Amino acid sequence: MDNYAISDNFSLLSKLMDIHGENSFKAKSFASAAFTIEKLPTPLKDTPREEIFRIKGIGESTGKSILEMLDTQQFPLLNHYLEITPAGILEIMKIKGLGPKKIATIWKELEIESMGELLYACNENRLMLLKGFGAKTQESVRQNIEFYLSNRHRFLFAEVAATGQQLEKQLQQLLAPIPVSLTGAFRRHSIIIDEIELLIAAPVAIVQQQLATLPGFSLTTTNDTNLVWQLEEKLKIITHSCEPAQFHATLFNTTGSTAFIDQFHAAGGAAFISGATSEEAIFTAAGMDFIPPFLREGANEISLARQHQLPEVIVSSDIKGIIHSHSNWSDGESSLEEMATAAKAQGFEYLVISDHSRSAFYANGLHIERILAQHAEIDALNIKLAPFRIFKSIESDILNDGALDYPDEILAKFDLVIASVHSNLKMTEEKAMARLIKAIENPYTTILGHMTGRLLLSRNGYPVDHKAIIDACAANNVVIELNAHPRRLDIDWTWLHYALEKNVLISIDPDAHSIHGFQDIQYGTLAAQKGGITKANNLSSYTVDMLNNYLLQRKQQKNIPS
Repeated sequence: MDNYAISDNFSLLSKLMDIHGENSFKAKSFASAAFTIEKLPTPLKDTPREEIFRIKGIGESTGKSILEMLDTQQFPLLNHYLEITPAGILEIMKIKGLGPKKIATIWKELEIESMGELLYACNENRLMLLKGFGAKTQESVRQNIEFYLSNRHRFLFAEVAATGQQLEKQLQQLLAPIPVSLTGAFRRHSIIIDEIELLIAAPVAIVQQQLATLPGFSLTTTNDTNLVWQLEEKLKIITHSCEPAQFHATLFNTTGSTAFIDQFHAAGGAAFISGATSEEAIFTAAGMDFIPPFLREGANEISLARQHQLPEVIVSSDIKGIIHSHSNWSDGESSLEEMATAAKAQGFEYLVISDHSRSAFYANGLHIERILAQHAEIDALNIKLAPFRIFKSIESDILNDGALDYPDEILAKFDLVIASVHSNLKMTEEKAMARLIKAIENPYTTILGHMTGRLLLSRNGYPVDHKAIIDACAANNVVIELNAHPRRLDIDWTWLHYALEKNVLISIDPDAHSIHGFQDIQYGTLAAQKGGITKANNLSSYTVDMLNNYLLQRKQQKNIPS
């Protein structure tokens, strides 16, 4: 059991104890321990037993519980509360905006024990009758429930990527020499996945017989051409069947989005699909360059393919440096030197360290004196690690009025500034646009971070006029971040085409809070590919010298002392 699992157990226990009205001091002690454990640099399983009790924030009771989990992989106290808590209450705990105290009130006073009952109560205005609830709270709860219910069986691509790839290999081995391929939205690398689709050149009966032997597979729907399965009772798998002679034609038809297939037919390509010997042959016969699966979304790819002008899209190896990362100066896991050394060892030429600014008190944001101290450390490390370079940056909060978080004389000390919204996210479009445009027009803003603040499948972003923001970035020479964290992927790839039209640079940035977070650039790259981004359009594809020259020239243009 790793630190995160232990921390999650303590956090859940604390909330359940609050819901059941247990001693608040005890509940808080488990919550405090959860926070402490999540931030520990060393795994508890590798920590000497006697040292565990010396960790600040770990008491006698929590220490014994840690040892119990390490030794038995079980936590009986948590299990007890799980047993006496209705399953529906556990699900309601997933709804944003409802803390343990409010959940306890809903449960005890309205006798609500399921998500459906709670939604019904909201629609009937029953929550407004409870102490501590009002019309706004009720409406927020209702919207969050509907958002949760609509996304319950959806997944981030990153969450199921390995499963899909492993499943394809597993079925290829099981059914060899029958052709098998991933298809559908998964093959297009869609950022949200509702189901994993596979094409198999075999009759439905044979596919059903073979897959029924696999562990975790349960059949839910059958028809003449496909089967619908549940994998481990949560992930939908669809297997399409076809004749061997129609494999490539069916793969083509099941891969492209509806818009893509309609446009391909409208362009006169329908006659070249049936019986094709390969997907490449389909495009060649239609007088087009081959369009990779990830581009088959129905944007402008067919027109470009006919003109033989498809872009050579970016790949992960084109990323030359890590832009947007956090160290333990703010809320990162590792030291600045550890982050830089790891980036260098992975072949990157530079690291842009962009810890949180002072208004982000919850993330140990940097006050001015700490900025100066960090810069001194960076200077020393740049001598030690040369030719690798650490660029001085900050992720500056965009304040409520659109201002950045430091006076100009401090902002001028950074090589670049990433400006992001982190607080007061519930804004009207008018408020959000005024706030963002003012930040974009600030001469010190180099990169606009995670444009909408969305968290995929968890939180809708604040409403923005994407075109107006992109236009403002073009006018002010501001780069737009494609935040590569798989839960953000913000800016959405569907707006990248417009950014390219306006000659706005994109920056694929991992927003890494740990060394492991560097790996997220792969998901940002996949999203960038769908938008047709090339390495020339991406700031983090610049070499260290190119980035340095770009930043110096930009400062000159903005009359910023360097």
